[in-house]
Amino acid sequence: MNLVLFITVLVISFIVVRIGAIAFQLTGLEWSLAKFQALSCFTSTGFTTKEAELITSNPQRRKIASVLIVLGHAGLVTLIATFANSLRPPPTKAPFVSDFIKPGYVPFINLVIIVTAVYIVYKIFTRTRFARRITTFLRRRLVRRGLIQTVDFEELAVATGGYGLSKISVSAESKLLDKTLNQSRLRQQDITVLAIESDDNITPNPPADTIIKLGDNLICFGRLDEIKKKVCQTKQTIP
Repeated sequence: MNLVLFITVLVISFIVVRIGAIAFQLTGLEWSLAKFQALSCFTSTGFTTKEAELITSNPQRRKIASVLIVLGHAGLVTLIATFANSLRPPPTKAPFVSDFIKPGYVPFINLVIIVTAVYIVYKIFTRTRFARRITTFLRRRLVRRGLIQTVDFEELAVATGGYGLSKISVSAESKLLDKTLNQSRLRQQDITVLAIESDDNITPNPPADTIIKLGDNLICFGRLDEIKKKVCQTKQTIP
């Protein structure tokens, strides 16, 4: 029974961390950073001050982190308890022990089963194809239920003083749509467009006459709060 509970909690833990990573990504975090933050919160291992700014500065992310921390503590306690109980020798009155297995061998057998289960579960959840499928499924469920408010703003890196690197998707409602970089006046607002992703093409250091098109991704550097205000502003929000 303890072995079954241990493996069940282990699988659920992997799923919870994956859901947490997806939730962080939907709020604008880059995927690799989202996975690391979810794992850090779930295991309570912490993260650096610069990365902590990405979580504490956003109400949605604070809620996600809080849930992951609570579930992580509960999962860790359960795993430790079931692991310890699995290594305890069973009562000698148990039929399967007295007839087939000596009581002293049971903890070692259970330990081998636990190590094998951890290895298998880890391999399954880290396989690229399976991980992609389960991530896509969980992301769709989260979006359909509206549990996370998705954004088109993706923070790629954070530097000192609130400056950082970000990626913004240009939507049909974007204030910058069909304007040139010069017309956008982003440079005058201390926001530098380092590159533009258009379909499968990337234009580094785009010239001032580059037209911002629908579906483009702008890789920008500047103060993250200003980027959110100026670059992510839509036509509907303009007074």
